[in-house]
Amino acid sequence: MRSDPLPQDRDVWRIAAPMILSNISVPLLGMVDTAVTGHLDDAVYLGAVAIGATIFGFVYGGLNFLRMGTTGIAAQEYGANDDDGVKVALGQALVVALAISALLILLQTPLAVVALQLLGPGPDIAAYADQYFFIRIWSAPATLANYALIGWFIGLQNARVPLYIVLTINVTNIVLDLLFVLVLGMKVDGVAAASVIAEFAGLAVGGAFALRWLKTHGGQMLTTRLTTLKAYAVFFSVNANLLVRTMALMFTFAFITAVGARLGGMVLAANAVLINMMHLMSFALDGFAHAAEALVGKAVGARNRSALEAAVRVALKWSLYVAVLFCLFFLVAGKPLVRLLTDLPDVIAVADRYLPWLVIMPLIAVWSYLYDGVFVGATRAREMRDIMLISSFLVFIPAWYAFGFLGNHGLWLALGLFLASRGIGMHYYYRARVLTAIPA
Repeated sequence: MRSDPLPQDRDVWRIAAPMILSNISVPLLGMVDTAVTGHLDDAVYLGAVAIGATIFGFVYGGLNFLRMGTTGIAAQEYGANDDDGVKVALGQALVVALAISALLILLQTPLAVVALQLLGPGPDIAAYADQYFFIRIWSAPATLANYALIGWFIGLQNARVPLYIVLTINVTNIVLDLLFVLVLGMKVDGVAAASVIAEFAGLAVGGAFALRWLKTHGGQMLTTRLTTLKAYAVFFSVNANLLVRTMALMFTFAFITAVGARLGGMVLAANAVLINMMHLMSFALDGFAHAAEALVGKAVGARNRSALEAAVRVALKWSLYVAVLFCLFFLVAGKPLVRLLTDLPDVIAVADRYLPWLVIMPLIAVWSYLYDGVFVGATRAREMRDIMLISSFLVFIPAWYAFGFLGNHGLWLALGLFLASRGIGMHYYYRARVLTAIPA
């Protein structure tokens, strides 16, 4: 057992601060995409980007298990002082990332057809969403490799490199968004092309840092653990459950977009604006979840229950503080932020109507976000899967059909109940399963 001191505020912030900066840049990018298309002469472009972003949010978000699983495995190998295991964790994640990306590119046409049929946008929006999809799909190899690299570095408690990767991606994307759309006169094709180029720029940065780390640290990559299917047993046992969990999560948000589309183009566009604002909150709070991943994983690897409890306690404390600040931020700055994202009067009017839901959402969501990090670090993927399935299909869907008569208000109520259910369920499993797995 390691004799490291118990996690303190500074340990959480050492990881959380760079991750908050990098995470916030992600929804800021989405907000730039929204702002660029929201100021074009027709709401169809905003709707098309919303549909396209939802598709890739589902596809790439569903594959985010590569990031989460790699973090948990690498953190535990790091906590156990297994240098070979640390390097193999990265190698296996990259192999799987490249294999999946090749499959996505191969199956891009049927994937696009099925996705657009499920989401059901109007023909004018569908045409532009289709254009967006067939360009952005070529970012798959870089996007998934970046997931592996980011997850691995977080597991090693190095949050600076993920910051460099994500900032490279998003700064490049924003600059190219403005260049392609505002200067060159491109529309959704320019937004998609900017995303592809930016992902490969981020991969170049992350790959350079990874190579330097591998050359300067002990341990071996152990080629046999990369080329033998049996050697991936732990990787797949963790990530299969994370995949199911993440797909259920993305289904929920895809459902929200699909229902919004059926409630009308203005509701779809307004929800796109509000969900981008919600992502600003969620990605910020995820910084503390990432800190929990690394600290909890290290504690579990070292079999140190006291360190585990301290990591959760400190990370949760700061998560709650920041959640309250976001409630106040949305209350005060929500309407100006909506107008920054779009100047379409009808979209603004609809977004303002549902803005109060955004004001209360941080305090509802903070619990599930933080406990996600705890469970990733502990590699308790089965419990994460079960809670997400219950929350999605036994809480969210029934809630929508029960309150659907309220229209978009019913949709946001169902989302709030979904997030609350996740937080309650994960708190129970944390006390019953995660803590009890390590002797006091």
